[in-house]
Amino acid sequence: MRSVRRQGRSPSGGSGLSLLTDVLDELGVSTDTQLIELAFTHRSYAFEHGRIPSNERLEFLGDAVLQIVVTEHIYRTYPDLAEGQLAKLRASVVSAHALSEVARELGIGAYLRLGQGEILTGGADKTSILADTMEAVIGALYLAAGPEAAAAFVHKLLDERIASREHEGHYTDFKTALQELCAKLGYEPPRYEISGVGPDHQRVFTAVVHVDGKPAGTGEASSKKRAEQIAAELAFQGLDA
Repeated sequence: MRSVRRQGRSPSGGSGLSLLTDVLDELGVSTDTQLIELAFTHRSYAFEHGRIPSNERLEFLGDAVLQIVVTEHIYRTYPDLAEGQLAKLRASVVSAHALSEVARELGIGAYLRLGQGEILTGGADKTSILADTMEAVIGALYLAAGPEAAAAFVHKLLDERIASREHEGHYTDFKTALQELCAKLGYEPPRYEISGVGPDHQRVFTAVVHVDGKPAGTGEASSKKRAEQIAAELAFQGLDA
């Protein structure tokens, strides 16, 4: 297996994924550079370059790895939490918004391989694209370095966030949280508008949530449910502030 090192080329041909490399070096994790490049290849880029493979299959794998690692961790760490609370805590740290925050901290957006349309519309900072890429990176690590290395990577990035969410009690699904907050503030229940573009196999959904008659948050994702959660979380944070 080949290692990702600081002097190596980034997926976009730049000077290297320094922050991601630092984490991998600290953990002693090596991975195949071709898999990392694939993890950064968005479907828009793949389509424009002769329908080459994209990161969607790695994303599928990484999502499953992420779910089991976080589930086992919170199950063992918080024995007093009921099943419903465990589910909500897990959802709060594997959400698209939470994963995109991690991606931004690692500077992932600068190295994404995107199609021209996504580049022009700010795809390098889109919550859904960043979150999907983080899952793809986890999938790539799982294949190249094994389950223990992938789990170590997840723990490194998320354990402190999990502890913080649990301590603050911020572990609920944001659609429910937003609805409860609207009721507390005397507003009507939030209303969601969903739109979708693209062919069935590349459908992208946009959700706009309206609070008190005004747009309060917008989410974009490959599923309606995920798009609504992103929109709800942004609206919740705005109102809660």
